[in-house]
Amino acid sequence: MFRQLREDIASIFARDPAARSFWEVLTCYPGVHALLVHRLSHRLWSWRLFWLARMTAHIGRAITGIEIHPAASIGRRFFIDHGMGVVIGATTVIGDDVTLYHGVTLGGVSWQQGKRHPTLEDKVVVGAGAKVLGPITIGKGARIGSNSVVTKDVPSGVTALGIPARLLEETDAARPDFSAYAVSSDQNDPLMITLHTLLDHAAETDRRLETLQKRLQEQGIQAEDEE
Repeated sequence: MFRQLREDIASIFARDPAARSFWEVLTCYPGVHALLVHRLSHRLWSWRLFWLARMTAHIGRAITGIEIHPAASIGRRFFIDHGMGVVIGATTVIGDDVTLYHGVTLGGVSWQQGKRHPTLEDKVVVGAGAKVLGPITIGKGARIGSNSVVTKDVPSGVTALGIPARLLEETDAARPDFSAYAVSSDQNDPLMITLHTLLDHAAETDRRLETLQKRLQEQGIQAEDEE
């Protein structure tokens, strides 16, 4: 248990430049406290002590502002930065080295029994306020931008951004191993690319019309704008 805790705290130093000491992280980071409570409640859940597991999780929620269902499966070196308002549903599966920010919801959209919540593979980063909904899979190393709403699978290594989320293309050279809030310097949003293309086309059309108008005037033809 203590070795695992040391591993968790060591991973935080790699992802949070504000972390200054082991003692500070242990005592002042709600994400660490929520993870410790979850491990206890998850163990109780596996022993079929359901009420006690839920009560333990409920107390943890009151202390940290982070709600994790005892049945959720969480891997190693999981980090919830800031933490307030995070909700993780019962059938959620989280891999290793995953990072969530405050306000994230890993929720379900169905009343049916069975898998209802997302699966986050290793090294996924989910930005603040994002909602990942349904029994979908977020592939290894994928990123979910802040305040995005994701209801479909996201392939490995891809960034999803927007409402509903769009998949962005990124160059491997510009992609670091970890990016805070799932932000990188090279996000080629297809919608923004299209808008910029349309604006460029409109500007070029205006330039050509102005040139044509000048040439008509040189030929003695007056081209007046219609009211």
